[in-house]
Amino acid sequence: MSFLRDICPVIRNASLSEKDVLLRHAAQIKAEIQQGKRKGYKAVLDLSSGDLHSGGIKPITFVRQVLAACFYPALLQDDSLPLDVTQRAKCLLNECAGGSVGSYTDSSGIAKIKQCVSKFISRRDGGVPSSPENIFLTSGSQRALMIMLKLLVQNEDSCQTGVLIPVPSYSSFNLAVVSQGVVMVPYWLCEEQGWTLPVEELRRALVEGKRTCNSMALYICNPGNPTGHVQSRKSIEEVIEFAAEKKLLLLVDEVYQNCIYGEGAEYYSYKKVLSEMGSTISSAVEMASFNSASKGFMGECGLRGGYMELVNFDPAVMDYIRKLFNNESCTVVAGQIALDLMADPPKSGDPSFPIFSEEVESIKNMIRNNSHRTQKVFDELPGITCHPLKGGFFVFPRLHFPPNAIEWAKDREMEPDMLYCLHLLEETGLHVRPGCEYGQKKDTYHIRLCLATREEIMEDVIQRLKTFHMRFMKDFS
Repeated sequence: MSFLRDICPVIRNASLSEKDVLLRHAAQIKAEIQQGKRKGYKAVLDLSSGDLHSGGIKPITFVRQVLAACFYPALLQDDSLPLDVTQRAKCLLNECAGGSVGSYTDSSGIAKIKQCVSKFISRRDGGVPSSPENIFLTSGSQRALMIMLKLLVQNEDSCQTGVLIPVPSYSSFNLAVVSQGVVMVPYWLCEEQGWTLPVEELRRALVEGKRTCNSMALYICNPGNPTGHVQSRKSIEEVIEFAAEKKLLLLVDEVYQNCIYGEGAEYYSYKKVLSEMGSTISSAVEMASFNSASKGFMGECGLRGGYMELVNFDPAVMDYIRKLFNNESCTVVAGQIALDLMADPPKSGDPSFPIFSEEVESIKNMIRNNSHRTQKVFDELPGITCHPLKGGFFVFPRLHFPPNAIEWAKDREMEPDMLYCLHLLEETGLHVRPGCEYGQKKDTYHIRLCLATREEIMEDVIQRLKTFHMRFMKDFS
């Protein structure tokens, strides 16, 4: 007896992704290394995800001290902890029922932490008002996105709901969108201009999407993943004007907002730009923006702390959103605490500030240095081009394969960049991701690798990649 026939068709028809194939092969190689069956390299270097801590970066001391005291309150009697750590932990525990992080919280998050996030947003945007009533804490930013998509999906009898999605875009989000019953309406970022977003392309995509669905929202990722682009203020204004004209909900993913390092690059939040565009637009465009404690200097991916802020939503719609949250259990309390610490870190004069500021600056310098180093190497290697990096955790270079390499991949019924990644993993132990996983124009090929790793590890990565790439290009020239 099997209920296989009753499984959702979207799930049943999903094929094994490039990510899954590479993860399995990496796991197999790791097992062989442990058994002494591998020679040539001693470890797999995983640059496939934006996980700071798996890249060897130590967690922020202040963050872990507060978390430790919240989870084991007996530490509050330990004089070795800085005063601001114990004060913050006590304050947070006072907001938890029974003084315990093991208690349920309000489904939309602890009120004090929502206030903290709201103040953080207002400071970031130069005083633009933010209300805790419009803040919802979630288990990661992607969970918040899924809740918003659930709100948009129409009944099966109606025309399907569409969302405009950038290409390239990170694959786990794309799979999650499809699993919600939403139609992805792709719009192409312009690689030739540094992954810019032309409004003309949004217009083309919207017209094209009308053939299959009713497009109701526009998803933006700024700074970009996997491309590392950062939108200019003018570009953001054009996108907002387009959303206003077409009455599209803006879904703005801004999880890399404090990872800006490119020359001349500057981060502008969509909310701040919207607030300065005049009342006709600033009061009309509905927007949900997302942020997370997983990225930036925090890097607390496993704690699952994210938030969503809603702007210009009808009160009746807000009631439905609250109902959706009330149907679910609260967000993991550890993730909520991480958000509080991200939104209100130590300030100058606090006991923890010297170490905190040193650690944060070290992480930012590391990513900046890794960015410059990889850019320099890609500029020197034949068959690779890469636009100057602006922000985020990733580099997404284009690979220009010889015709023989493309034919070699076709003979094996595999995308050339996927086969490149498989052989790179097999021969050097470097685990990176292929561009075909994120979407790319026909006859273009890319790889994505993470910059969030210690500089000595990145140097090892670069040496392995250079050696492999030169040999690969020579063998197929």
